[in-house]
Amino acid sequence: MIKVDKLTRIYQTGSNRQVVFDALTFDVEKGETVALLGASGSGKTTLLNLISGIDTPDAGQVLLDDVDVHALGEPDRTLLRRRQIGFVFQFFNLIPTLTAGENVALPLELLGADDREAQERADSLLEQVGLGGLGTRYPETLSGGEQQRAAIARALVHQPAVLLADEPTGNLDEDTGRLIIELLTGLARQQDTTLLLVTHSMQVAQAADRVLRLSHGRVEAVSVA
Repeated sequence: MIKVDKLTRIYQTGSNRQVVFDALTFDVEKGETVALLGASGSGKTTLLNLISGIDTPDAGQVLLDDVDVHALGEPDRTLLRRRQIGFVFQFFNLIPTLTAGENVALPLELLGADDREAQERADSLLEQVGLGGLGTRYPETLSGGEQQRAAIARALVHQPAVLLADEPTGNLDEDTGRLIIELLTGLARQQDTTLLLVTHSMQVAQAADRVLRLSHGRVEAVSVA
C-alpha cells in the first residue's frame, strides 16, 4: 500500500546542507500496522509529509496503492489526501470553532457528502471511540484524551486506505496514551486501513505488527521480542 523507493530529501540553507534522507526505501503492506521509531530530529514528520505529498522529495518515489504521489499535480495530490489518507497529530488539530461532531464530519463534507449523511457517519464514529453524546461539545471543553479520540474519528470517518499518525500519544499521559493506541490500532485493523505510526516510544511501537527504526536517513527492522 505504501512504497517508499530511494527517497532523498536535502535541505539547503546558505552553505549549510542537511541530508534528511538518502535513497530511503521501505514498504508497508495493505492492512498492516507499522511503527516507525526515531529520535527527535530524525526526519519522522518530514517523511510523513513526503508520503502524503505535502512536501516534495529531491529524488525517489512514494507510491500509494501504486499511484506515484509526486507525479500528480497539486490539485490531484489534494484530492488524494482527502480521499485516501487520514491524519492523526500529536496536538489533535481540531478546529476550535467547530463541535466535535462537526470536526469529525468535515472530511466527508469536503468529499461532497450531504450534511445528514456526514453527521450520521460522524455520530457512529464518535460512538465507536467512546464519545457518544459528546458530539455537540467544542474541543476546548474536552480533555486531551477526548480530543484525540475525536481526532481519530475524524481521521477514519471517510474510511481512508492509509492512516498516518504523528506522535499521537506525545501530548497525553501514559495511561491515556496506552488507551489511545489500543483504540487507534484496533479501529485501523477493523477497517483494514494501512497504518504508519510515528513515535519515539518503544512501548507505543510494540502495538504494531512490525517496527522500523529511522536513524541517520536509513530504516532498519527492530525486534520487539
